[in-house]
Amino acid sequence: MSKRILIIDDEEHIRRLTRLTLETAGYEVGEAGDGLQGLEAFGDGSAWDAVLLDQKMPGLDGLETLRRIKERAPGARVVMVTAYASIELAVDAMKLGATDFVRKPMTPEVLRNAVTAALSRSHAPAVATSSAPTATPAQAQPLIQTITMNGFTILDDEDAPARGPSERWFVVISPGGTEHEVLVEIDAEAVGYVERMTRRSLPPENSFWTAQTKRLLTDFLWNEEKAPPTRRLVVRDVDPDELPVAARWEGGR
Repeated sequence: MSKRILIIDDEEHIRRLTRLTLETAGYEVGEAGDGLQGLEAFGDGSAWDAVLLDQKMPGLDGLETLRRIKERAPGARVVMVTAYASIELAVDAMKLGATDFVRKPMTPEVLRNAVTAALSRSHAPAVATSSAPTATPAQAQPLIQTITMNGFTILDDEDAPARGPSERWFVVISPGGTEHEVLVEIDAEAVGYVERMTRRSLPPENSFWTAQTKRLLTDFLWNEEKAPPTRRLVVRDVDPDELPVAARWEGGR
């Protein structure tokens, strides 16, 4: 039976291109032109295997629509799509339970990869039974996956060697399916710079630095179109535009 995908996007031409791409890949597709229509089409979620949800829409924006979708169906697979990507937006989307977060414009391959990755995730149960074990906070957090606009997939490497507070390990999957393990380190000078400029301490184990390591790796993959030859990158500085984000950042590793 074909998987059913719901597209929620206010731009008709984007919905049409997305529909054609997914239908060519064998999916059944539904459409909604804004958040309220999307919620109406989504219902209790039982009719849909995944949702592609635009962030910037009139009326209900993507994050509010996502929040209401997850209230109805906590296990829903929702891929956030936006042309206005930022670390803050990605973090907010993941905190609300988004399965993935990708940026416009997307090639057909990137779109298909995002949907395939989302469908590979198991639906979380809508209601936990009394006999089910209680999930730990680490288990409850969705695995954050990034798909670059040129088709690379980045995953946290849970099987990597023991991490120091200044290290993040990732698995990079090329568009052809080849996997590479990459270590991204956080330079102490970068940590000191952020502390001086924001007047607050964000130690290297803080999730702000996880976002910075992933941004560095994403930019490398986009610019070089290959995994780092040394399998190692170093965060040596922080874009000044990220300092307001750092000043408001919360959360741990």
